[in-house]
Amino acid sequence: MAGGFIATGSPGKNYPGKLTGRVFWTCFVAAFGGLIFGYDLGISGGVTSMDPFLKKFFPEVYEKENNVKPSDNQYCKFDSQTLTLFTSSLYLAALFASVLASYITRLFGRRLTMFLGGVLFLVGALFNAFAQNVTMLILGRMFLGFGIGCANQSVPIYVSEVAPHKYRGALNMMFQLAITIGIFVANILNYIFAQMENGQGWRYSLGCAGIPALMIMLGSVFLPDSPSSLIARGHDEKAKIELIKIRGTTDVEQEFEDLVAASEASKAVKHPWVSLLKRQYRPQLTFAIAIPFFQQLTGMNVIVFYAPVLFKTIGFGASASLMSAMITGGCNAIATLVSIFTVDKFGRRTLFLEGGIQMFICQIAITLAIMFKFGLDGNPGILPKWYAIVVVCGICVYVAGFAWSWGPLGWLVPSEIFPLEVRSAAQSINVSVNMIFTFIIAQIFTTMLCHMKFGLFIFFAFFVVVMSIFINRLLPETKGVPIEEMHVVWQNHSYWKKFVKPAEVERISEEC
Repeated sequence: MAGGFIATGSPGKNYPGKLTGRVFWTCFVAAFGGLIFGYDLGISGGVTSMDPFLKKFFPEVYEKENNVKPSDNQYCKFDSQTLTLFTSSLYLAALFASVLASYITRLFGRRLTMFLGGVLFLVGALFNAFAQNVTMLILGRMFLGFGIGCANQSVPIYVSEVAPHKYRGALNMMFQLAITIGIFVANILNYIFAQMENGQGWRYSLGCAGIPALMIMLGSVFLPDSPSSLIARGHDEKAKIELIKIRGTTDVEQEFEDLVAASEASKAVKHPWVSLLKRQYRPQLTFAIAIPFFQQLTGMNVIVFYAPVLFKTIGFGASASLMSAMITGGCNAIATLVSIFTVDKFGRRTLFLEGGIQMFICQIAITLAIMFKFGLDGNPGILPKWYAIVVVCGICVYVAGFAWSWGPLGWLVPSEIFPLEVRSAAQSINVSVNMIFTFIIAQIFTTMLCHMKFGLFIFFAFFVVVMSIFINRLLPETKGVPIEEMHVVWQNHSYWKKFVKPAEVERISEEC
């Protein structure tokens, strides 16, 4: 076995409790935060492939696309840094928002951060829907980014704290499911609005982002605060009452006492950002940085952001490219359901590794398909229908591999491995790293495609291999482990145990 593997199941306490309707509904409503992220991921690529949108805001790209000759290099016709800034500016804004959101989450609770995220996203949707120039577009995208930064920082933490440890994986993955549904809905609306004869369909696509924003705003108003958050803000009695409600049993004394103890420990930490650098948090911090870093280097967001642009580049018509993006978006949503039903049965490591193998095989297959048809000059001639179907199917299988592994697990694992005292700060690092590399990939993708051509998929395939080896060697299994007992998995790990000492040993060490 790999050095990083430990036995599955809870290594510590096994708190009583069941999956109550209150818990399910609470996590379902909280997952609306994923809708705003997913909708934006899906909408931007479709809009940037619509001719009326390009003609109004990016005329140089429109001219390059429509005046391209059969002998021209198809790989480079969408290469525009201004166009990619429209997509990527959102993620730079989300980076800054996630840092501020960590303080709001810690001081005022998870619900307020979710509500604020919805408000900011709604403002961004209105700016984009009524945009008259590129400045309004970019400003709207930045407000959308502020909203996404708040939602992505607060929702995974909230769900991990509310969910019973036996079902934490499945319930947390509802956030990722909401992301994929948002992407799929955006793909459908892009396809429908692109058919509008007045050329204003892009406004409806961008403006409809206000709907998921209103959903998370309304949902957060009716959500209860998590017991951990209530205790951290001094509302112990309310926390105990809420814990009884969400666990469906009055036998919550042990869990409540552990939550109070964790809260007391967190209050002793005055500077959680500085505390994260301590040796005892080294394993968790490593994964809070490495997992979102690798998640972006799977190449999945290239498919999500620019699916219509990518399909259009490799020979699909405008309508066909939007249809193909809609098909892959549907595969993404369906495959995420697989992870919900399997993550707490087979564990995190198994899904990570299986998904990595599947994505690697598909990326090599896609590389070969594009290489043999397009070569280095990017001149495919007439693309046969059967060939296009093969490419779409290959991408669908690749998307499915990501959707039941690195997609949802990239949010689940970092949100569940940190102790309360540094949880908000750590989640901000997770979101920040995610947004930094999302921004970079979104900004340089069209340039990479122009210069690396089909080699772009080999680039991502290489990182899939690296990150799979990383998971195999260093990630312990966290399936079924109560969030307050997560330190035990690091103490039992063959490598990380030298960083994380048992609590009693740590206390004596500090006293000495």
